[in-house]
Amino acid sequence: MRDFARSDSPDVQRQLDRLGALSVPQGRLGLDTVRALLARLGDPHKRLPPVFHVAGTNGKGSTCAFLRAMLEAQGYRVHVTTSPHLVRYNERIRVAGELISDERLAAVLAEVLDVGEDLEPSFFEVTIAAAFLEFARVAADACVVEVGLGGRFDATNVLEPEALAACGIAALGIDHERFLLVPEGGVPAEPMARIAFEKAGIAKPRVPLVTLWPTYPAEAQAAIAAVATRTGAKLHAVAASAADELAAGPLGMPGAHQQWNAALAIAMLSHQDRLAVSEGAVQKGLAEATWPARLQRLAPGPLIGERETWLDGGHNRSAGEMLARHFRGKRVHLVIGMIEAKDPAGMIEPLKDSIASLTVVPVPGHDWHPAEAFGPAAVAAPGVADALASLPYDRRPVLIAGSLYLAGEVLRQNGEAPD
Repeated sequence: MRDFARSDSPDVQRQLDRLGALSVPQGRLGLDTVRALLARLGDPHKRLPPVFHVAGTNGKGSTCAFLRAMLEAQGYRVHVTTSPHLVRYNERIRVAGELISDERLAAVLAEVLDVGEDLEPSFFEVTIAAAFLEFARVAADACVVEVGLGGRFDATNVLEPEALAACGIAALGIDHERFLLVPEGGVPAEPMARIAFEKAGIAKPRVPLVTLWPTYPAEAQAAIAAVATRTGAKLHAVAASAADELAAGPLGMPGAHQQWNAALAIAMLSHQDRLAVSEGAVQKGLAEATWPARLQRLAPGPLIGERETWLDGGHNRSAGEMLARHFRGKRVHLVIGMIEAKDPAGMIEPLKDSIASLTVVPVPGHDWHPAEAFGPAAVAAPGVADALASLPYDRRPVLIAGSLYLAGEVLRQNGEAPD
């Protein structure tokens, strides 16, 4: 799987063109390549401030946003790496609270690409190496690191116990099947158990492994428990009551599912002993946390005008179920674009009672599902602007969903690039 990136900076674009040309040799799995790359760079991943490492199918990015907000509310300087980016590649590398500058980004990407070209690293391996290299060079108090895909073989999983304050596993669901459910000996065969096994691959000896235990099916719980026992991780479960208690307080991000993500972030802080965080900082962080394209109410702008429009990058059944809960009792005009590797039915079926109209649009730069993949009621439009223009102005809200790549284009067109 390849991400596409563009920059207005010619220096950055030269490096992004080099990144875009990378491919992963067929069938290569494991961490040997990224470890070799980091070794040539002086092993920056061993010189990071305390790291909070987050895996999961859904919600890991939101959990990272809550962690960052609470740590910064305490006054800490925080490095963050997340993926994918929405508008600018710089969003993947936040250095001591600020998105990496074009000048520094161009330099660090060139350094990583130059030193590791013969290793044939992937796009994501280079990205993580660049992030860790910059993080090791700039003083900060904490790192928040989001897993890219899976956990066990993800490039971020080079992190060693000494670097880690806590690991967390957010909500689980079936996604990235062609990568995470490849047949392999000695691993769980049942799909949800296998997904849990892959995510739990970030567990490390003596490091807290915090989970949303009550939300997982029994087979996933068993898989995570087995990994924790084998690795010697300190397994912790977020209680359902902890999420319920957050319903009464203000959260910076809408949606009942964010109560679980916030509870996971709080538990990760409470079960580690590297950084002190006060109750006041927790409450301030919860209220101020933001995470673009995750049930985001768009501001009036050149793309959407004044109409109530929501944006979500959700692209699987779990995301569809979350959106259905949020819009229960309402009818929305759904504008959707999904890349070819995703399951349209899984996303649409939970939302069926809330859909007033369904318009399918392309996902820029990717192979995407045509309208017929979404059922007989779906109609096609050549782009989001055309889709919005075709909708009746009946005061029903619009929901744009199905892909973070599509979401990024929406934010760009509406003038809301993340900062």
